[in-house]
Amino acid sequence: MITEAIAQGGTSIWLDDLSRAKLTDTGVHGLPVRIARNGVVGVTTNPSIFNASISQGSEYSEAIALMSEYSAEDVVRHLTTDDVRSACDLFENIFTGSNGIDGRVSIEVDPRSARNTDATISEGKALWKIVARPNVMIKVPATLEGLPAITELVGRGISVNATLIFSVERYMQVFDAFLQGLEYRLALGESIAEVTSVASFFVSRIDSAVDAQLKADGSAAASTLLGKAAIANAALAYEAFEEASRSQRWLALERKGARIQRPLWASTGVKDPAYADTRYVMELIAPHTVNTMPQATLDSVLDHGVIGIRKLSERYRESREIFAALETLGISIKKVTADLESDGVKKFADSWIQLLNAVGKVLTS
Repeated sequence: MITEAIAQGGTSIWLDDLSRAKLTDTGVHGLPVRIARNGVVGVTTNPSIFNASISQGSEYSEAIALMSEYSAEDVVRHLTTDDVRSACDLFENIFTGSNGIDGRVSIEVDPRSARNTDATISEGKALWKIVARPNVMIKVPATLEGLPAITELVGRGISVNATLIFSVERYMQVFDAFLQGLEYRLALGESIAEVTSVASFFVSRIDSAVDAQLKADGSAAASTLLGKAAIANAALAYEAFEEASRSQRWLALERKGARIQRPLWASTGVKDPAYADTRYVMELIAPHTVNTMPQATLDSVLDHGVIGIRKLSERYRESREIFAALETLGISIKKVTADLESDGVKKFADSWIQLLNAVGKVLTS
């Protein structure tokens, strides 16, 4: 099976989707079947996913009605943490069998706190306590304000999924924040062997943003670069990961039991129908990585995924050349990634507000 080949290549398959219906669905799209037959060994969620599942899912109506005396925020927190806790239980055997590497389920802090360090830390600690499962991961937006929160949460023994990473520079800052957290925990006299982290590096949105500028340029030089920026960006992030994993600072922590923070490829659903719908999976297989896929992308991989001929580690030089060519055309990757971060934070916050409003209407109806 193609998912076994992906796993053998070093990439863990996680599903970027969760709803109460999928937790118990015994059909092909249910989470139990995904785990048993499709090679899924983890789940990620985000505010947009919860907004879609709760606002549009009738299976939540009864639960919401039973909490009519609570605020919309309390109801949403209750529903989301219940779903994540149940998902954690489904992955318990994978979590145990992989020694805690996989079998992970991520839940994000309130996205409205993405620019507030203290609020992110407080929310992260609260979610960790409420879910109360060792295989939960707390998602923290990797804004500048989120970096100290990553350090603090890791230092307190909380596993973290650093999310909304678009640039290699920010990825390196995230890895540094992770190491600081481990060092902080050691200074407290605590074990670092149980703390696990991933760094969620967003992929497809890079192509969407860069391709729009290339098409507006309209030159022959621009046309040759269409669809190349996202994978190039991911390749350079993986190069940075390889370099960091060889550093003396990391190796010293590894000797004390630390686990490497794996790159996680997120936003892997292809948005442009001109491109192969499996490209952000099949071309990003590499040791010590995770790929979290929307349901449709996973189905495409299962149906017609083919392992790429080239290794990700063979793309480094070409990737730098692609970035240099983009700069020649006046396309700044630094600006693209900064804009995508701002847009990502806003979209998740908007989804959360929409969810709160939807639940609020049910409570007052």
